[in-house]
Amino acid sequence: MKLLFTLTIGILASIPVFAQDNPELQRMADNDQKQRMGQNIDWKELNKQDSIRRVKTLSFMKAGKIKTAKDYYNVGIIFQHGNDTIASGIAVKSFKTALEMDSSLNRWWYAAAVDRDLMRKGLPQVYGTQIIKNSSTQGKWKRYNLDPTKVTDEERKYYSVETLAEQQEKERLMNLEPIAQYYIKSKSIEKTIDLIKREIGKGKESSYNVSEQSINGLGYMLLSQGADTDALKIFELNTRLYPDAFNTYDSYGEILLKLGKKEAAIKAYKKSLALNPENDNAAKVLKGISGE
Repeated sequence: MKLLFTLTIGILASIPVFAQDNPELQRMADNDQKQRMGQNIDWKELNKQDSIRRVKTLSFMKAGKIKTAKDYYNVGIIFQHGNDTIASGIAVKSFKTALEMDSSLNRWWYAAAVDRDLMRKGLPQVYGTQIIKNSSTQGKWKRYNLDPTKVTDEERKYYSVETLAEQQEKERLMNLEPIAQYYIKSKSIEKTIDLIKREIGKGKESSYNVSEQSINGLGYMLLSQGADTDALKIFELNTRLYPDAFNTYDSYGEILLKLGKKEAAIKAYKKSLALNPENDNAAKVLKGISGE
């Protein structure tokens, strides 16, 4: 028995010990994002909490408690909201290190951190992630100064950033009247649907944002208000207007399932998965429905 125990200890000692993600840092990064959700944000209080998180994160860094790819990723999340180049520089280095350790992490954050760091330094951004709205833009959304020669569209795609042409279209859409605003004013789902159809026909001459995302947003707004029947009409309309968009069918499946229309929901989720085999949500829901 003694020999067996000795051999077992020797085997355990040879097994590498993998670093664990810092749980407190993860909670801080999660809170950083959660506090930025919603409409009525107390920015003074949020800035105070951001500062506290940065101080705490610095203490982790000095104590050698930042070890894993996710740790470096979370450091980037926390420091990207700093107001100086020291903070933005730390964010860039942290996201870069995180991706070098684990390339499966969300690469967009690195591109955004690079652009934000350049903006803090008064230099043009290179990816095109930063959009501003102030008096100089007359209240309209506009991309912060961009040097389009530093990065190719292929590299932008690698970092999950829109191409230059897609960015121009995004900027145009952001400056259009939200379709949800029309619904709020008219208080009529029928009039709103009629408007959407008319605006779709106008193409780039439209006055309202009737993109797939905007219409989907209206659907979820209705859903949050308990207007399930109206939400169903909007989600169904979106699948007809954008039949090649997997997310429209995913959302349509969600409302169908909520209303007890199981077979129709399965069909919608399967369509979404066919359009995008990597749609984990559709795959998970379908698995849950089948009971597998």
